[in-house]
Amino acid sequence: MLGRPNYRVDRGRLPWWVPYFNRVAKPLLALGVPMGPDLLITVQGRKTGLPRTTPVTICEYGGRRGLISPFGESNWARNLRAAGTATISFGRRRERVRAVELTHEEAVGFVCDVIVPIARRSRFGNWFVRYVDRIDLDNPEEAVLGRPVFEILPDT
Repeated sequence: MLGRPNYRVDRGRLPWWVPYFNRVAKPLLALGVPMGPDLLITVQGRKTGLPRTTPVTICEYGGRRGLISPFGESNWARNLRAAGTATISFGRRRERVRAVELTHEEAVGFVCDVIVPIARRSRFGNWFVRYVDRIDLDNPEEAVLGRPVFEILPDT
């Protein structure tokens, strides 16, 4: 039986396994192999201006769509904040989107209104969010501290 997960965000440090997972997930998602709610996001690099692509989990519920950076200030989150636009893709499908970083209060609402209902729909989703992403669904105020949250909107 698992104990209570450690919800502390180690700002700026990815868990050791994330680069390995990304190396496997990127080509599979590019081919269109389903991996739950994971998609690829391509964002212009804030320093180089070059396109940077990484797997992310896009949450969609109740007509809202967005994502949270579960491991804090990741490079993709900093790039998305700077660029404000991105391309999300899965297989051959591509969509140009606008990303708006949410304030603390808006991010709490997003967790409550979008992430919690999705996670609670399945035992695995709930476990994954709590133990892998280390997000405390029972305390959304704390869950968003140090974790950028973006709402995804159509690029007009």
